[in-house]
Amino acid sequence: MNERIAAIERRVVACRRCPELRAYCSEIARIKRREYRDQTYWGKPVPAFGDPAARVLVVGLAPGAHGSNRTGRMFTGDASGVWLYRALHRAGFASQAEQRDRDDGMRLDDMLICAALRCAPPGNKPSPQQLRNCSSYLEEELAALGRLRVVIGLGAIGTRAAATALRAAGYLFAAPLQFGHLAEAEARRAVEPQRVTLLASYHPSRQNTNTGVLTEGMLDSVFEHTRLLLAQQG
Repeated sequence: MNERIAAIERRVVACRRCPELRAYCSEIARIKRREYRDQTYWGKPVPAFGDPAARVLVVGLAPGAHGSNRTGRMFTGDASGVWLYRALHRAGFASQAEQRDRDDGMRLDDMLICAALRCAPPGNKPSPQQLRNCSSYLEEELAALGRLRVVIGLGAIGTRAAATALRAAGYLFAAPLQFGHLAEAEARRAVEPQRVTLLASYHPSRQNTNTGVLTEGMLDSVFEHTRLLLAQQG
């Protein structure tokens, strides 16, 4: 077990860096959505989920107010998670296609999922300061994943957060990444021969999936390409 990852996630859950977000998430957990009124909301910062020895790190935007803020697990309990875990299951990264809550038996193999922001923000729009407040957790996770080979940014914010964290961790990009679906950029540390590939994807939000900006085939292509990169890098 990666004790460094476990320690990071304990600090995430206990985080109080953004009092306004803690108040918002607690209020959402108290009021609830009608369809979830009989459930107990998590209402705290959401830790990363998955394999602590992963070679692949997925960076999303933020927990959904009635998704991860309710279930306490990344991309669980909302439409984005439905799309993401189905794709991960098809690609062999997830043990099952259906996601429900923290106790549904879902397991990830060779992948850890986190987000640029660990608390649900109002309107799903984090402020630059909130993202800065949260950024060290992602940096620590990058440093703790000793076998890391691929970082996937879901959406522009997740991709920018991933690129910023890689630079903070000492990685240098041969060329800047221009966000776009399946855009990629290679990053290396000067003291290490191993490279990490940053791969961008449109976010599986309803705004994208309902309008056809992101299709299931497009999302599948992200994880198919990830498998190819892993095979190439070893």
